[in-house]
Amino acid sequence: MLTRKQQELLLFIHERMKESGVPPSFDEMKDALSLASKSGIHRLITALEERGFIRRLPNRARALEVIKLPEVYAAPAAAKRGFTPSVIQGSRDQAQARETARPAAARPVDSASLSVPVMGRIAAGVPISAIQNNTHDIAVPADMVGSGMHYALEVRGDSMIEAGILDGDLVIIRDGSTATPGDIVVALVDEEEATLKRFRRKGDSIALEAANPAYETRIFGPDRVKIQGKLVGLIRQYH
Repeated sequence: MLTRKQQELLLFIHERMKESGVPPSFDEMKDALSLASKSGIHRLITALEERGFIRRLPNRARALEVIKLPEVYAAPAAAKRGFTPSVIQGSRDQAQARETARPAAARPVDSASLSVPVMGRIAAGVPISAIQNNTHDIAVPADMVGSGMHYALEVRGDSMIEAGILDGDLVIIRDGSTATPGDIVVALVDEEEATLKRFRRKGDSIALEAANPAYETRIFGPDRVKIQGKLVGLIRQYH
């Protein structure tokens, strides 16, 4: 899942390359997305690259290649740019869909399991959209979650592999707004992007630390990051 700005930039690059065969400049991207500076474009391009949507070609200025488009994206943005979106239907009845994105309390399934809502996807890489809504529920061992509110997220990316968290895993998160340095947390950055990282403090700033040397630690002012919960368990499916 991409943020609105990531999606807009991806579709803008794609359209420009279809029209002229040449990627837009950073200034053109900045103006198209109404951003104040090019640093925001750099961040968006890095996010798209690390999520596998674009590729930067080495030793060539302004060389970008669009590898894929999102399978599901906002219909208004798609119509605006002349796209016909692919829509993936969920496996659950629409009547069962939740209208709220707030985590729910775990509910008993049997004496050994509790039902926890799966709230979407989380990036173990660069930030993606903040938690969206309850897509379905999953049964988890009761002794994994304990007390409190919990939710699950599907991991996308590889920045936490040295912590044993792999692409496709389901992480179980205890809802909360506080964390101890060293905790693996869901962090909301700038009120719109969520990421799974290890929480650290650097003086008065907050550091979101990857568990993969290919990713750098990102430092933010304390007013830019809100803790949405911390990791308490992990479920991995083998096919």
